[in-house]
Amino acid sequence: MEQQGAEGLIVAIIVLFSLCVILIILFTIFQKKKNVLLLKQAEDKKQFEKEINESQVEIREQILRNISWELHDNIGQLLTLAKIQLQNVAENPENIGEIRDNLTNILNEVRSLSKVINPDFITNINLGDAIQLEIDRFNRLNYIKSKLVVEGEPFIIEPKSEIVIFRILQEFFSNTVKHSRATELNVYLKYDQNTIEIEAHDNGKGFDMTKIPQNGIGLSTMKKRGVLINADINIESEINKGTKLTIKYYQTNHG
Repeated sequence: MEQQGAEGLIVAIIVLFSLCVILIILFTIFQKKKNVLLLKQAEDKKQFEKEINESQVEIREQILRNISWELHDNIGQLLTLAKIQLQNVAENPENIGEIRDNLTNILNEVRSLSKVINPDFITNINLGDAIQLEIDRFNRLNYIKSKLVVEGEPFIIEPKSEIVIFRILQEFFSNTVKHSRATELNVYLKYDQNTIEIEAHDNGKGFDMTKIPQNGIGLSTMKKRGVLINADINIESEINKGTKLTIKYYQTNHG
C-alpha cells in the first residue's frame, strides 16, 4: 500500500510538473504572439501617421499650385484688364461702371483664394465643404462644369481620415482637369449612418483599364491609403465614357 501510495505521489508530481511546463509554454507562446501583435499595431500606427503626414504635405503642395494657377490665369488677367481700363478711363469716362465691376470681381476672387490660403484649411472645415470649395473653384475658373450632390445626414468624420479622403479626391480632380478632356465632373456624397460613399465621375476620354498599370494611375496608392482608414477605393473607366472613382468609408477609430 505504501509503495502504491508512493507511486501515486510520483505520478501526481509528474502530472503537476507537466501541467506547469505546458502552462509555461502556453504563456510564452501567448507573450510572443502578444508582442508580435503589439509590434504590428505600433508599425501600423507609424505607417498610418506617415501616410497622414504625406497626405497633408501633398494637400499643401496642391493648394499652392492651385493658388499659383489662379493668380496667373484668373486674377492676373483681371488685373491686366483693370490696368487697360484705367488707362482709357480719361477718354471713355462712361466705362467707369465696367471698371467698378472688374474691381469687384477681383475682390471676390481674392476673397475666394483667402478661404484656402491656409494649407491646413481641410482640418478646419468638414469634408463636404472642402469638396464644395474645389467644385466652386472649377466652375468659377471655367475649368470644367462641376457639381456636388450631398445625400443623407452628414456626420463628423475622424479628422485624419478626412485628410486622406480629400487627398484621394484632390488627386482624381487634378487628373480629370489636366488629362481627361472632360467637360463635366459630378460628385455624389452619400451619408448613411456610419458609412460614407463618394462617387466622382467625369465624361472625359477615359482609358482601357486592361492596358494601363494600376500604379500608373495612382490606384495602388489610393487603395493603400484606403486600407489605412478602413475605406474601399475603386476606379472604373471606359474609352470615350469617362472615369469614375468610388470611395466607401466606414467610420472607425484610429487611436
